[in-house]
Amino acid sequence: MAVPLLVLFLLLASYHETDGTLRFASYYGDHMVLQKAPERAVLWGYGPEDAQVTVFLSGPTKQKASSVSVTEGIWKVTFDPVEAGGPYSVTAAIDGSTATLTDVLFGDIWLCGGQSNMYFFVSQIFNASEELAHVEEFPHVRVFMAALNQSKTELSDLIDVEIPWSLPTKRTVANFSAVCWLFGRIMNKNLKYPIGLVESCWGGTAVEAWSSSGALQKCGLEGSEDVPTGNSVLWNSMIHPLLNMTIKGAVWYQGERNAVYHQDKYNCTFPAMIDDWRMKFHQGSGGQTAMDFPFGFVQLSTYKKHSTDDGFSNIRWHQTADYGYVPNARMKKTFMAVAMDLPDETSPYGTIHPRDKLDVSFRLTLGARAVAYNEKDVPFLGPFPKSIMSNKKYVNVTYDQTVSVKPAEDIFEICCSGSREPCGPKSQWIPASIMHWDQTTVQLLANLCKDPDEVAGLRYAWRDWPCDFKACPIYSSDRILPAPPFIASRFPEKGKAG
Repeated sequence: MAVPLLVLFLLLASYHETDGTLRFASYYGDHMVLQKAPERAVLWGYGPEDAQVTVFLSGPTKQKASSVSVTEGIWKVTFDPVEAGGPYSVTAAIDGSTATLTDVLFGDIWLCGGQSNMYFFVSQIFNASEELAHVEEFPHVRVFMAALNQSKTELSDLIDVEIPWSLPTKRTVANFSAVCWLFGRIMNKNLKYPIGLVESCWGGTAVEAWSSSGALQKCGLEGSEDVPTGNSVLWNSMIHPLLNMTIKGAVWYQGERNAVYHQDKYNCTFPAMIDDWRMKFHQGSGGQTAMDFPFGFVQLSTYKKHSTDDGFSNIRWHQTADYGYVPNARMKKTFMAVAMDLPDETSPYGTIHPRDKLDVSFRLTLGARAVAYNEKDVPFLGPFPKSIMSNKKYVNVTYDQTVSVKPAEDIFEICCSGSREPCGPKSQWIPASIMHWDQTTVQLLANLCKDPDEVAGLRYAWRDWPCDFKACPIYSSDRILPAPPFIASRFPEKGKAG
C-alpha cells in the first residue's frame, strides 16, 4: 500500500528527531555562515537522549566550549558573539562520537523568500554568463537553498535541502535565486565581510502559504486545502524549521499570486506575516534575531501590457499597507525596491518574469544600507507626493525631493466625482497630461472635469504596465529611483487619513 505523501513527509520529519545520531540540524553544514556579533549564533542538532553534548569553536578567536544535555533527542547551544570573519570549525562531541563543520564564516545571514520572481535563477537573467563568470570572486558569499516541501503541521527541521551550504561556483549559483545572489554579492562588496544567503521560496504561491495560522487569523482567514496556496503549508515546512537560526534580515519578492487570490486582504496579510516572522524568529533564536529585524521586498513589476485590470496596481499599494511608501507607521524597519519600470516584453519565461534582476537587487541594497545598516546619506526612496493642490486650471503635485521629469500624457489620472465618496476602481478616471514642472512640483491640467469641484482624486502609474523600460516620467534627480505609484482621494474612507 502506498504511503500518502503528507504522511511520508511527517515520517521523514520524525526520523530527523529520533534516530539518536549525533549531528547538526539540516541547515548547518560545511562552508556555512553564522550570524556575527553583536548577535549570538544559535546551533542545534540531534543526539542520544540524555547525552551531554559539548560544542566548541576552533579558529581565529577562542571561545569557551558550551555543554548541554540532549532532551527529547535535540540539543541546542548559543555561542558568545563572534566578530565577522573566519574560517572556523565547529565541533559537537559526546563520548565516542563527534560531528564537525568546517570552513565556517561569521557574517550576516539574509533569508530570501517569496514566489517565482525570487525563485528565478541566476542562469535566466540578462548577462547571466557574465555574472556566472565572476561568482568565484565572492568567496565570502555563501548560499543555501531549502527544498520544495509542504506540511499541514509545523515542522522542527527541513524535510530536505536542495543546495547545502556552498561556496559560489558557476554550477551552484546558476540554479540559485538571482535576486538573492545579486543582493548578497552587492552587500558583500559594500560591507566587506561574509554574507550568508538562505533561499526558501516557491513559484506561484500566495502569502497565505507562508503565514502561520495565527497571523492569518488576525486578518480573518481560516484554513484552506488549495495546496500549494493552502494556508500555512509552506510556513510549516520551509520557514518554521528555520526559526532557531539567528538572522540579520529578510528580503521578499511575492504578490503576483495574490493579484487574483485574496487581493483585498493583502494590506493585512502581508504586514501581519512580517510581524509574525519577526516575533517567531526572535523567540526561536532565544532573543538573538532582532524583534524588528529589517525586512525588504520588491514591489511588483509588470505582467500584461495594455491591461486594464487593477490587480497588480492594488497589490503594489497593499504591499505598503496602503501608504504608498515604506517604512511607514504600519511597516516599520522595512524597505522596498520599486520595479514597475523594469518590464521585459520579450522574456522567454513570460512577461511576468522580467530578466533584469540586477536593478531590482541594487535598489534593494540601497534600502538595506539605509534601513538595516543605518548608513547616512544613502538615497533609497523614490519621490513621493508631499502635497496635492488643485484649482480651476491645474493640479499641482509637490514631491518630497528634487525630481527628474519627462513629459507624459496619461500616467497621471484625475478622478472626477460629484459625490463626497472616496475614488475607487469604478470611478471616472481621466488621463491628465503633465503640463509644466520645476525642481519639486509637477503641474497637471485640472479642467478635465466638468466642474473644478469635481476633482476628487489623483493617481499615478495605476496600471499593470505603466511605462516602458526605465521610461516612467518621474524619478529621483539622478534618475536612479522611480517614483512609486500612488492613489490619493480628496474624500478618504472613514477612519483613514487623507
